[in-house]
Formats: sequence, C-alpha cells, structure tokens
Amino acid sequence: MTSTAESTRAGAATGRPRRGSPPKRSGASDLLHAVPWTLPALILIFGVVLFPAGYMIYNSTRKISLAGVDHGSVGLKNYITVLSRPELPGILLNTLVWVVAVVAITVLIGLALAQFLDKNFPGRRWVRMAIIIPWAASVVMTTTVFVYGLDPFYGIINKFLVDIHLLAEPFGFTKEPVPAFISSIGIAVFVSLPFTTYTILAGLAGIPSDMLEAAKVDGASAIRSYFGVTLPNLRNAIALAALINIINVFNSLPILKLMTGSIPGYKADTTTTYVFKLLQNEQRIDLSSALSVINFLIVLVVVALYLWIVKPMKEVA
Repeated sequence: MTSTAESTRAGAATGRPRRGSPPKRSGASDLLHAVPWTLPALILIFGVVLFPAGYMIYNSTRKISLAGVDHGSVGLKNYITVLSRPELPGILLNTLVWVVAVVAITVLIGLALAQFLDKNFPGRRWVRMAIIIPWAASVVMTTTVFVYGLDPFYGIINKFLVDIHLLAEPFGFTKEPVPAFISSIGIAVFVSLPFTTYTILAGLAGIPSDMLEAAKVDGASAIRSYFGVTLPNLRNAIALAALINIINVFNSLPILKLMTGSIPGYKADTTTTYVFKLLQNEQRIDLSSALSVINFLIVLVVVALYLWIVKPMKEVA
C-alpha cells in the first residue's frame, strides 16, 4: 500500500502518467484522429455550401455577358446597379410584408391549433396526422393545386366561392399583382402551419402539469392561466418556430413563382423572386449573384437582430 502511494507521488512529481491512466493526447493528435470521421461531412459542406457561395460572390464582382462570357472584374459596380434599380424599394417592401404577414399569421393560427390538438377528443390521432399532410407534400404540388383551383375559368375554389355567394362571379386571383400576392400569403401560411403547430405542441407537452394545477387552485381563470402560465412557458417553442419560418419564408421561391410568375412587372415580387427574374428573364448572372449576396446579408442581419432581441434560449423566470 505504501509503495503504491509512493510510486503515485513520484509519478506526479516527475510528470509521468499514473499507472492505469490512459495516455494524454495533444490537440493536434485529436484533430488527426477525427479527420477520417469528419472528412465526408466537410467535403459535402464544401461542395454544396462553401464552393457555390464563394463562386456566387466571385460572379457578383464580374461583368458577365448574356452569353455567359466573363469580361473581367467590375468591383462593386453590380451591387450599385442592383441597389439603384427603381423597382427595388417596392420589392423590399413586398419582402417585408411577405415575411411579417406569413410568420405572424402562422404563429397565431399555430398557437390555436396546438392548443386544440393538446386536448383529448375522439379521432385526435387522425387529426394530428392530417395536419402533417401540407408539410409532407411538395410545396410545388400544393401551390399548383391552388393555382388551378383559383383559376377564374375552371377553378374549383373559384366556383365554390361563387356557389356560396361570397363572389358574384369568378375572380382572377392569379391575374392581378395584389390578389395574387395575398393568395400567396395564404398558401404560405397553409404550408408553414404543420411545422409551427407541432413545434408549439411539443412546447405544450413540456409544461409541468403541477404549474397549471397550482394556477387553478389559486383561482386563476382559463384565460389568465393561459397568458400567465402557458404562454410564458411556450416562449422558446414560439421563438424557434418563428425563427425557422423567417428563414424559410424569406427564401421561399416556388409559391410566388407559380402564383405571380406570369404577371408582368415586379409589383408582386420579393427579393428572392427578383433574383430568379434577373437570372431567367434578363439573363444577368452578375446582377443576380450580387442580389443573392445582398439577400444572404439581409438574412444574417435579420437573424442576428432576432436572436439579440428575442433571446430564444433565455430561461423562463
């Protein structure tokens, strides 16, 4: 016993590892051993994210002809050209309305739906499964159904609205900028609801039942209990759902492309669809690349401000 303690003290004094303890690795050695496991993911990130992003930034500083010929560097001229376009202020306003309206309406309806689905009622499992369908289906497919349904000549949704006397005659929802834009907001809310509802539903499941019981014992009404106990405990779930929706809705292309793509001009466009039009209609790779970089910076700023103001990971007091 004494000899073992002495050898341990001697080993500590000389800096040698104790008997039975694993040898210590340096940081460089750990990194070298981790490379075989992380290399496939790093290659994928480089090929799918970093290289295309770098190439896009490179194109945004070049003068590229309609035929795709690179005529050399122009510095920040493409950014200045994009930012000075007369239609850009209206497009930025559309983008703000698009994101705020879709996210706010989705969160409000998602709160109500989650509260309803948290109750016990016959067939609750089937209703919960039905809620997932718009999220599981392709956004392009869902939007196409609405495009044909809202058509003034053969659309089943248009005919239904006429039959129940909400419309005097079929209306061209997809033919004018404002109705098409508003209809697109409705479709975006419909597509975004499943994820938002289930995120809030998970938050509801995490609220301790004894907190609600304590509020009931204290004589709190259902409304006061909801705003005083339930809603504060849903803060993180709502913040997460809103953040993911902000990113997805801002970058959303299929809904607006299908609903408003045939409408001339830019009155129903967001910055994302404007990038597509610069690339497809005007064949300006350089300008569309510059606007894509601006879009990316806008998203970074919005997300940073959101995280700074909302602090979604802050603990509930």
